[in-house]
Amino acid sequence: MLKSITRPATITAAALLLAGAATAQDSPAKISVVGTWNSMTNYNDREAPFWRSLPKETGGQFISTIGSYSEFGLKGFEIMRLLKQGVFDYAYGLPGYVAAEDAVFEGADLSSLAQDIETERKVAEAYFPVLEKAFAEIYNAKLLQLYPFPSQILYCRSEVTGLADLRGKKIRVYATTLGDFVEGAGGTSVTVPFGEVIPALEKGVVDCGITGTMSAYTAKWYQAAEYAYTMRVGWGLAFGAMNMDKWTSLSAGQQADLKARLDALTDRMWAETATEDDLAIRCLTGDSCPVSEGAPVGGMTLVTPTDEDLAARDRIAQEVILARWAERCGAECAETWTQTVGKVLGMTAEAN
Repeated sequence: MLKSITRPATITAAALLLAGAATAQDSPAKISVVGTWNSMTNYNDREAPFWRSLPKETGGQFISTIGSYSEFGLKGFEIMRLLKQGVFDYAYGLPGYVAAEDAVFEGADLSSLAQDIETERKVAEAYFPVLEKAFAEIYNAKLLQLYPFPSQILYCRSEVTGLADLRGKKIRVYATTLGDFVEGAGGTSVTVPFGEVIPALEKGVVDCGITGTMSAYTAKWYQAAEYAYTMRVGWGLAFGAMNMDKWTSLSAGQQADLKARLDALTDRMWAETATEDDLAIRCLTGDSCPVSEGAPVGGMTLVTPTDEDLAARDRIAQEVILARWAERCGAECAETWTQTVGKVLGMTAEAN
């Protein structure tokens, strides 16, 4: 499904072979990594296995350790400050958690603009150089990965038949751009930590919540929400970045080797997330869940966007989400977005 935007396996294999040969005489590099959440498949199936197997895969050229936000007791907004200070050498995170420093970080995952994962990858690749520059200037970090979590959709405790039903509802968000979508749809955005969403739904503190499809399934949001509204309001785009001092301390061969391996991991993340997204929706709303034998089903009611919903979303995307972001980011930033992401989506970012 991602063939047109995924690196050919033969090229990746050749890059790894050449890079590996170049690092054969280098001193081992120690790398401490903080990954995302240990309740999520991105951490358990991709981030952690990659770094834990790296010493063996490279013959000891890299000695790496990894722990999750959950294990370290960290919140997302703390991660890049700790990376900049050198507390960790490599960090994973969500751009929405660092957008308070500069709105430029939101530009590759503005709410509801990309409704399929193929388009979102094109968006991420078009915006990568912009983010790479921002990470270097603001956080003294080398951006090496952009990858998605499954699509971010809405889960509601009471009946939702379409976008119009979000009007007046209190909806949990975790990023400013998601709040823009909610407010554009006539709802009220509420910030609630991920682990507190189920009781917030049960008590009526919020009417709906936004998170990724697989995240909602593994966290059992279906225990408190009955309706899954599958309008894609984001992709939970994530990053992997290395402290720049650590990066420059690596030899050229080590840099090439590590980058080639991370590129291959990134390709896996995009391909496997595309499959997970469909699977999670089946588990949340279908009659069976093929994640594993005996996996529970969520029993939620599936609600898909109508043509009218999608037309309303287009209006909200241009007039509210993109306009508000352009105002936050500034004219130069908006023009850069228009010349990169805008060309992929056929949209123009202009501040009001």
